[in-house]
Amino acid sequence: MRISNNIMALNTHRQYTINNENVAKSTEKLSSGYRVNRAGDDAAGLAISEKMRAQIRGLNMASKNSQDAISLVQTAEGALTETHAILQRMRELATQSASDTNTTIDRQALDAEFQQLKTEISDIASTTKFNDMNLLDGTFGVQIDTDPLASTLFAVTGFVSVTARGAANETYTFADDGANLTVTRGSDNMVITLTGGTMAGGAQTLAIEEFGIYIELDGAFLAEGLDGAVIEFGSSTGGQIQTGANELDNLNISIAAMNTAVLNIDTTSVSTRTNAESAITAVNSAINQVSTQRANLGAIQNRLQHKINNLDTSAENLQAAESRIRDLDMAKEMTAFTKNNILSQAATAMLAQANAAPQGVLQLLK
Repeated sequence: MRISNNIMALNTHRQYTINNENVAKSTEKLSSGYRVNRAGDDAAGLAISEKMRAQIRGLNMASKNSQDAISLVQTAEGALTETHAILQRMRELATQSASDTNTTIDRQALDAEFQQLKTEISDIASTTKFNDMNLLDGTFGVQIDTDPLASTLFAVTGFVSVTARGAANETYTFADDGANLTVTRGSDNMVITLTGGTMAGGAQTLAIEEFGIYIELDGAFLAEGLDGAVIEFGSSTGGQIQTGANELDNLNISIAAMNTAVLNIDTTSVSTRTNAESAITAVNSAINQVSTQRANLGAIQNRLQHKINNLDTSAENLQAAESRIRDLDMAKEMTAFTKNNILSQAATAMLAQANAAPQGVLQLLK
């Protein structure tokens, strides 16, 4: 019989410690509801779960983005509903004025309303906004991308409203001491070419308002070594809506300007029979133009709704997969907790017995 090393008590204490640790782990899992609370519980499962969580949260936010985009589209389309109503009234006025049953005074009265309605169409185009962003003036989502070389040669000093960028190329040429600066403006980009060596800067400013930016020459950098340099400014139109959880998973929403200039009715009138007849055709064309834009917005809205449905379904299925990895089976863990709790209590009782065993040595000392 040995008292210095009570092997039975040491063994019982080891089992007691293990059981207590198991009870503690089960208690943590039951109280949190998670099977994996730290990397040590399941290292691979934690990594997979966190990756899934990132995807799930991205899908949920993409769904919210899409819902916001639907609200934006509805705002634009709602404004165009009123534009359509105005155009229908303008066509009615043009048809009335085209008849010679009207006197000059009658046509003047008709034209007065006609002109006011034109003004209101432009007002709708310039004032319709969503989250303080203009929707119907042609600037929604317009971004200017600059060739890196441009920062060496030019300084972009500011933005103006991007309106008509022109269907056909237009070229502007600036000459200075044998150097030529050629600016070619396309429908969606602008190319600047320097030839002939140095061009003095500072005094010359290129106000390319049609493209939507001002460019100021910086003479300190227009050196002969840059002869033949070509710089391109590209413009991307349309708002990008992030409709997915990953990079480049987006949808472009392009809304054309809907003012009288773009609709080609800015110079129309119904003050004479000839003008009224021309106005009928012009307003008809404008109605078709607005109809096309509204149809596009309606199609985008339907597409976004399908995207939302798909995003929500994907997030739900991914959430279910993540749950199988991370969440706890409460019934199964409660069974393990009960077992470990009983074993812990039994180990406590046995530890008391093991500690009492060496007391038998006292009988030998009597």
